[in-house]
Formats: sequence, C-alpha cells, structure tokens
Amino acid sequence: MTATQPQQAARQHWIGVLGRAQPDELGRHEAALRDAEYQLIRAPEIGMALVRGRMGASGAPFNLGEMTITRCVVRLADGRTGYSYLAGRDKRSAELAALADAHLQGPRQAHWQALLIDPLAQAQAERRAQREAETAATRVEFFTLVRGENP
Repeated sequence: MTATQPQQAARQHWIGVLGRAQPDELGRHEAALRDAEYQLIRAPEIGMALVRGRMGASGAPFNLGEMTITRCVVRLADGRTGYSYLAGRDKRSAELAALADAHLQGPRQAHWQALLIDPLAQAQAERRAQREAETAATRVEFFTLVRGENP
C-alpha cells in the first residue's frame, strides 16, 4: 500500500458524502466555505450522465438510462483544486461541494472533517437506517409447504 492510497480513500469518502448531501445541509456552511479567495475553473454546469447497471449485480452490464448531474471545479488562491459531481440540477450545491473538497485537501483537513463531513455522514447514515426500517416493515416472507404425497 502506498502512502497516497489512504489519502485517496479518504478523499473518495468525503466526495461521496458531499455528493449525497442535501442542499440545505451544505447551505448551512456556505459562509465558512466561501470565506476564502477562489476562482471558478469550471462554473457549475448541468449535464447528463449515462447510468449503467448489472443484472443481479454481477451479470453483464447494460445501459439503464441517463440522469441529470451538475459539476463544478474551483481553485483556491493557494492552488488547491476542488471537484464536485452531484445528481440533479443544483448549481449552488455543486459549487459548495467543490469548495469543501478543496478545503479538505489543506492543512485544516481535520477541522473541515469534524465540522462538515462527519455530521453529513452521520445524517446520511440515519436516513439510510430509517429507509431500511421502513422497507423492512413491508417485507413479505414466502415459504413452501411440503405436500405429504408420495409417488
């Protein structure tokens, strides 16, 4: 394992958390995220992405359809570059997520992790658990009775 693999895994984690964040959750941190000089390398733009799936999660891939995404790239004054790709059409959230990615790559990573990523991840885990509980309540168990007939 190289030294960059843990850093890459951490970045993949926070980019995933930022990508799943609700707009109001990112909006609460807007002032702190924008409190740095930055430039838009790629202004938030809306586009489409092809979504692929697999039958049974392991079969041959197939094209499921397209979905709307919004992407953004920012560069802080010190040269750190932040990226974001979000599902949907929310330009403001895409810019805030890109700013968060850039901030998380700096010397105050622990601060941003505790302030932003950890609470977002916790809220997402709670929403996921609630959805799973609601789904489990509707689960139907099927069983087969063995008939006592012998040929």
